[in-house]
Amino acid sequence: MPGLRILTAAALLGLLLAACSGSAGGPTPRAETSLPTPGIPQTAQETGGGTNPTPFQPGATGAVPTAEPTAAPSTASTEAPVPTQLSTLADAKALPDPNGFGWKQVAGGLDSPIGLATARDGSGRLFVLEKPGRIRIIQGGQLLPDPFLDNTDRVGSGGSEQGLLGLAFDPQYTHNGYFYVNYTDQNGDTSISRFQVTGDPNRADPGSEKVLLRQAQPFPNHNGGEVTFGPDGMLYLGLGDGGSAGDPHGNGQNTNTWLGKILRIDVSKGDPYAIPPGNPFVSGGGKAEVWAYGLRNPWRFSFDRKTGDLYIADVGQDLWEEVDFLPAGSGAGTNFGWAFREGKHRFKGAPPASANLVDPVAEYSHADGGCSVTGGFVYRGAALPEWQGVYLYGDYCSGKIWGLLRKGDQWSNQMLYDSDFSITSFGEDEAGEVYLVDYSGGIYRLERN
Repeated sequence: MPGLRILTAAALLGLLLAACSGSAGGPTPRAETSLPTPGIPQTAQETGGGTNPTPFQPGATGAVPTAEPTAAPSTASTEAPVPTQLSTLADAKALPDPNGFGWKQVAGGLDSPIGLATARDGSGRLFVLEKPGRIRIIQGGQLLPDPFLDNTDRVGSGGSEQGLLGLAFDPQYTHNGYFYVNYTDQNGDTSISRFQVTGDPNRADPGSEKVLLRQAQPFPNHNGGEVTFGPDGMLYLGLGDGGSAGDPHGNGQNTNTWLGKILRIDVSKGDPYAIPPGNPFVSGGGKAEVWAYGLRNPWRFSFDRKTGDLYIADVGQDLWEEVDFLPAGSGAGTNFGWAFREGKHRFKGAPPASANLVDPVAEYSHADGGCSVTGGFVYRGAALPEWQGVYLYGDYCSGKIWGLLRKGDQWSNQMLYDSDFSITSFGEDEAGEVYLVDYSGGIYRLERN
């Protein structure tokens, strides 16, 4: 099982990771379309330059590897949690001591897992996304042999950031059986689709697909992938800026494209969806689906199930990774600054005087050992009361895991665990317990030692 390393102050100071730079340029992006529509004409895709050091890296550089190794199966789920050492930052007192807790494996043997969701139907099942195009079920601590959905014939996963990327179950799932996925199709473009479960609760109908929208992708990286329902019942979608490096087409600040945005749509109305009246560009000035913009690659974001606050982990370019925050009831039209800024730091060009850019509430540098932030969840379970209100997030390349805690207008941010995990996602179960998804094939739950 990937272990958790003991972190000393000397080791923390000595951890450095050089980031690879990607190249700009490439074809002009093709148009996005709401469906039903005619087919989208295809053009050749180009990758950025450089070489990625890992088989899956959600937007840290412009590079894309040409092949992926087969994920090795994880070890058995009977291993005890591995203790870790608390790092020594000034605000550590605001967060729980991680030495009393560890990440215990609950399932292994998955093929390149990159997401975890629950149907909130009382079954206690965990649904795990496998990047090649399958949704697997963990039930009663066991990984079921047959997939809930096998979409591998439609999913294109040749690029490091392509594949089956996001999953969300309809708030009325127990009545309508609908769930929504974000995947890269065989042409390399993003598809947001709805599927339906069959009479067997552990089997979805592949033939039930209804495509809600498609987004042409000019490059195979920065595809985004998050799909989640907000407390308002709307479906929120995360799309990256289109790829390459340095946002060569200026998508982050262009409100007339879905790229580099969080979209918000109403799937309970319309065909295939309706535009919520609170969206900022309903009356013009941008795409009606756009909710927030100025994002590079919002790989994972989540709503606090207690407060409704939104936490967004946006993958940086070469120097800075960031976590953005929107309090409940806010967010329409928020500009997070990319590509004027990377984190809180100037990146390219100068924003107009009228721009109101929102800074992240937390950031870390690649010089500190990271390269690609993975967003998590605010802990709201009952088993670990010490963790109440702590937002957990990590870094894919370094395996580090942070805790972020809001107290009024003040934030405490602490690196808690230094692990060997390749963290592709976090998740929470129906009870609010938090899980970690390791790309090498394991699912882990935060537990008391």
